[in-house]
Amino acid sequence: MKQMEVTIMGQSYLLGCPDGGEAALTKAVAQVDKEMCAIRDAGRVKARERIAVLAALNLAFDVSDRTASPAAGFAPSELPLVNGNGHANGNGNGSGAHDPRLANLLQRLDTALGDDGRLL
Repeated sequence: MKQMEVTIMGQSYLLGCPDGGEAALTKAVAQVDKEMCAIRDAGRVKARERIAVLAALNLAFDVSDRTASPAAGFAPSELPLVNGNGHANGNGNGSGAHDPRLANLLQRLDTALGDDGRLL
């Protein structure tokens, strides 16, 4: 296993990478960096760890949505779990319409965070 130095949201990380996995790791890092920077640049979420949690949720939602409905007629990147303003929405245009499943997930996350405060 080799190590690769990568940068995510301006911070360097040294990651282990299996032989032959460099391209996949580079692609994954680019996706995470893009998602985290988009959330940060949208403005309302400042804490790096909260940005990371939201980015992880968005990416996980994209993956689960792709496997659940591959022919749904929209690209997963058009359906973020949370927009940059910290609001759940059901489409990528910021209209505010949201899927009850996402609202339920956010409510469960807020409950799990407890005294740490609300996620959004």
